[in-house]
Amino acid sequence: MTGKSGPRRVTSADVAREAKVSRATVSYVLNDAAHQKIPEATRQRVREAAARLGYAPSAAARSLRRGRSDIVLGLLPDWPIEHVLGRLVQQLTDALAQHELTFLVHSAAHPARPLREVWRALTPAAVLALDAFPEAEADAVRAAGIEVVMAVHGSARSGHRSPLVPEEPIGAAQARYLGRAHRRLGYAYPDLARLGVLARPRLDGVRKVCAELGLPEPDVRTVPVDPDGAVEAVKAWLAADPPVTGVCAFNDDVAMAVLAALRWLGLRAPRDLAVIGVDDIRAAALARPPLTTIVRDTEAIARGLARRIVDTLDGARVSADPIEDPLLVLVRVSA
Repeated sequence: MTGKSGPRRVTSADVAREAKVSRATVSYVLNDAAHQKIPEATRQRVREAAARLGYAPSAAARSLRRGRSDIVLGLLPDWPIEHVLGRLVQQLTDALAQHELTFLVHSAAHPARPLREVWRALTPAAVLALDAFPEAEADAVRAAGIEVVMAVHGSARSGHRSPLVPEEPIGAAQARYLGRAHRRLGYAYPDLARLGVLARPRLDGVRKVCAELGLPEPDVRTVPVDPDGAVEAVKAWLAADPPVTGVCAFNDDVAMAVLAALRWLGLRAPRDLAVIGVDDIRAAALARPPLTTIVRDTEAIARGLARRIVDTLDGARVSADPIEDPLLVLVRVSA
């Protein structure tokens, strides 16, 4: 029995025949090999032949040339993949591509393939985990010859004393903004335990600024993204002694749940309760009232992470300081 095969992959031999040069010349030209005295006319002929045939060097060939893979394995924790996380993944893909690295993402959401199977199959140049990375797993990765293991929210013995991208400044920025006009703040904590790695330091930032401003400890309430749970939290804040008049929410989704609860109770932000979110998701500007929020520079984060990975791969000195993440308070109506 015979079957029809798909189109044959164009090889460097095809390019060599088309350009009437040797395969070595094709390799020198397309790989920009130094110290090769090849006439510019020949170089142009090789490039045109490669373009005409649609030739692209294989990943295996690139890896052989560099002495390592061009893959960076990105490990996503079991977090909701929504607007901001999706944007960061795209920006990391773009930032790493500028260094001829390919960003491949693996989600830990159940029932994902075990992580160890993934990195063994891919043998990436580097592993970037958005959450903390287990030390035992990091040791196993390095033992397999993968030298770069970086974790955004956990060191994995990377030498970073603090997270690469700290979350505490976000809560601090929220509290500083509301603390100018409010004497008691609340914190709307998410009801997904797996988001604690982000929520806890953000809450720590709120607490720190409250202490600096001489305000009471923030009144922390878990706010699910549903009307009933959010209504109960709002009632508790308003009934506190003294009452909460400004709420720092974990993110925009939680903030909009608080705004919905206020409307359900016949109340209004910011008159009855000011609310500030994080992330500036697309719906934030359409909320009732439009949501004041903290905007992160995810592009700067992506560039910074890519730079750390490339520098580490190249053996260059890598800063131990957190990546700069300029924060902007986008003022709308809710606070």
